[in-house]
Amino acid sequence: MNNQFKPTGYNLVSPYLMVDDAQKFIDMLLQIFDAKEKRKFAHPGGAILHAEVQIDDSVIMVSQANEKYPAYHFWMHFYVPDVDETFDRAIEYGCEIVEKPTVKEGDPDRRGTFMDFAGNYWAVGTQQ
Repeated sequence: MNNQFKPTGYNLVSPYLMVDDAQKFIDMLLQIFDAKEKRKFAHPGGAILHAEVQIDDSVIMVSQANEKYPAYHFWMHFYVPDVDETFDRAIEYGCEIVEKPTVKEGDPDRRGTFMDFAGNYWAVGTQQ
């Protein structure tokens, strides 16, 4: 009996995101979060059928949206080593500022939020 029910290096849960411009989305993750591409499969026409990127200990799965599987907006939170550095990279990449990194009363984290080219919200934080 095979006790290995998931690939080595994968967490139990991986978000699967349907986006309108999958390659642009992947490029954004590479630039902002220093992600690493793990796998990528394309349809015969070149659209991304399935891709996986790793950010630290997490895998994010991405696919090009289509008529059957439309794009949707989401809100994602990441813990990062330096919230200000990550936030600045996002803004340099062209993301829109929603809330600059701050520490709010009662919250042990410094957090900031930005919106990407597709209207998705990204909250990034660093535990203080």
